[in-house]
Amino acid sequence: MRVTKGAQIVTATALLALAVAACGGSSDNTSTNSSTAAGGGAAGAVRVEIAEPQHDLIPGNTTETSGAEVLNALFVGLVDYDADKKPYNRVAESIESPDSTTWTIKLKDGYKWHNGEPVVAQNFVDSWNFTANGANAQEGNYFFGSIVGYDEMNPGEGKTPTATSLSGLKVVDDKTFTVQLKNPFSGFPTMLGYTAFYPLPKAAFESEGKLKADYGSNPVGNGPFKMSKAWKRGTDQTISTVRNEDFKEGKAKVDAVDFKIYTDLATAFNDLRAGNLDIMDQLPAEAIATAKTEFGDRYIEQPSSGIGYIGFPIESGANYAKSADVRKAISMAIDRKTITETVFSGTRVPADDFISPVVSGYRQGACGEACTYDPAKAKALFQQAGGDKMDEIVIGYNGDGGHKEWIEAIANNLRTNLGAKVTPKPVEKFATILDDLGAKKWPGAFRMAWIMDYPSPENYLRPIFGSGGSSNYSGYKSKEFDDLLTQGDAAKSIDEGIQFYQKADDLLLKELPYIPVYFYQTNGAYSQHVKNVKIDPFERVDLFTVEKA
Repeated sequence: MRVTKGAQIVTATALLALAVAACGGSSDNTSTNSSTAAGGGAAGAVRVEIAEPQHDLIPGNTTETSGAEVLNALFVGLVDYDADKKPYNRVAESIESPDSTTWTIKLKDGYKWHNGEPVVAQNFVDSWNFTANGANAQEGNYFFGSIVGYDEMNPGEGKTPTATSLSGLKVVDDKTFTVQLKNPFSGFPTMLGYTAFYPLPKAAFESEGKLKADYGSNPVGNGPFKMSKAWKRGTDQTISTVRNEDFKEGKAKVDAVDFKIYTDLATAFNDLRAGNLDIMDQLPAEAIATAKTEFGDRYIEQPSSGIGYIGFPIESGANYAKSADVRKAISMAIDRKTITETVFSGTRVPADDFISPVVSGYRQGACGEACTYDPAKAKALFQQAGGDKMDEIVIGYNGDGGHKEWIEAIANNLRTNLGAKVTPKPVEKFATILDDLGAKKWPGAFRMAWIMDYPSPENYLRPIFGSGGSSNYSGYKSKEFDDLLTQGDAAKSIDEGIQFYQKADDLLLKELPYIPVYFYQTNGAYSQHVKNVKIDPFERVDLFTVEKA
């Protein structure tokens, strides 16, 4: 998955009865050209803003955008995606199947690990087996559930695994391996650009199937950049990389990239304006309204694949989180149009589906009444469902992503339209909310977002809402939903598959484990020190083509 920390916004107005303070901090625009960059990075490095990754830098354990941004510089996978969101082969020479069940994957020559060893088929099989092994507790484990042998490695709570590797993976030779799926899945090749499917080198393992304890702090990759020194999560505020001079596809345009970790976007933006930071893929609240004028051609505004939600732990949360009618009432009480036009200054679009408009399968207005602003009906349904007897609605959000204004706008909607007591609850880091949700320790509603891992409507459904999904923080479970996804996977054509995915989408729109609030746009900017900056629909910066100005 790609859960994302950011949903940065502009200052709200009195239309939503919000009082938002103006940005503080220095307005000094003096650039810095010291021999050592701020934050401990290399001199002359391109500096990119990120939040702190949730985990160490391990592909199979990275399911959020900040860690993925770093891994995208360090690794390349079997496929990648072009500007039109179409998959193309990268490390793979070919990915073929006669029946969408048995797949043969052949690798290109010439890709090497940062230690000089060639990338071979065994590297992919070792990596996938490690991530698929439930004993390793990797966040990306779920994505291997379609491969034969997964169930034996993940038999369920209280049961003992009977295998430590996927029986559906077979190495044929150094350049070829085969994958046997449990059921036909025509979209399987499209998945393979996702972080969880990256390979791991022999150097990552200390013994068969066991990862070295320090690998995630100083990973050996196969991409255009490599680590220049180890990174200690929770302590180091910069992840430093240098160009891989032996990358098969050629040399990156810049010598080094430093990923600078921020817990406050206003601070990051001040650094961008002062020349102490070079690239932000999403700007903070106070920036967007004037960014076009201030940055000119260095401002980036374009469609994104992201969706912003309010989620509910319906399995383990408070009473209001467990009631579908209460969730629907909350959804109907949210003034999406005003929030997107006023709070976001028109840089977001009201969401009306669980599938993003950037992929096939989206249906305008699919959410219907549940996503239509109607305070009177919302209040009546809320009272009918017993919502007015509940003590408080808590909405958690991460403070490192610029969410305060729009969460408070929703809170104000709910207070006014439902008569509810609503408490926004900020948490400093996105990783903290993800950890608490994963451990079922978060009882209230929560802000969440999703950026596609791969361009398919299935990716907006199964990982977030499928039984055992890698990002199923709501705890939603439905056999009917899961069966529809399986039918969509097995369809003979993309169009036929979409029909089943849409039926699964309809179940979500009825039960609303999450409430879709808005569709993202990318609003980024870069400093005068760089040029040729591109951000893709996955909100990844194309660091291979960035140049110094």
